[in-house]
Amino acid sequence: MVQIFLDTASLKEIEVFVRWGIADGVTTNQKIFLSEGGVDFKSRVVDICKLVDGPVSVETTMNTVPELLKEARKYASWHKNVVVKVAMYGDGRGLEVVHRLSREKIKTNMTVMMTFNQLFLAAKAGATYVSLFYNRSKEAGENPLQIIRDYVGVAKKDHLRPRLIVGSIRTPEDIASAVAAGAQIMTIPSKILSQMPFNQRSEETIKEFDKAWQDFLKVKRRNEAR
Repeated sequence: MVQIFLDTASLKEIEVFVRWGIADGVTTNQKIFLSEGGVDFKSRVVDICKLVDGPVSVETTMNTVPELLKEARKYASWHKNVVVKVAMYGDGRGLEVVHRLSREKIKTNMTVMMTFNQLFLAAKAGATYVSLFYNRSKEAGENPLQIIRDYVGVAKKDHLRPRLIVGSIRTPEDIASAVAAGAQIMTIPSKILSQMPFNQRSEETIKEFDKAWQDFLKVKRRNEAR
């Protein structure tokens, strides 16, 4: 079953989708927290973890290996559901951090990845999750649908454990395409996720059925009055 992670740090948004029964986890990043307007970072992360019975990705912000390791360990200590996001730096330092954290049994989500090679390296390094940025990958000249198919195929053949998260989603159509290609997890912004239940023809059909039911009740009342 494809999982849905909510790409947000808003408690109100998370509460809505938890009620819908579709929230398997949450992903956050620096831009997402900026939109929350200066909330207490640790408190918000812990509150999110209490709302969602699943992984909550929290992104590191430091740059050196020692700093990243220290930050990751701190985040992981906040709650058992925290998954530490580490970027795929071009010099390999992110891979080193993920590898060392995996040996400490700290769950990681290697992020900001655009290519199959990056996903493959992250999986080999020991990441718990590997994140492909769907539209940013496309903008970089890659074919994200083929990357998804290739990774899922190799993961199945070689028994790679890291699950593939597909993010950088901008339309409901992106979701349909990525899921059809084999995405294992979709991380979806609230504004996109909230569009998914709507279809104009569905709305029209509901109104048609409601009217038919009211007409049925009118006929029933007339018959009973005779």
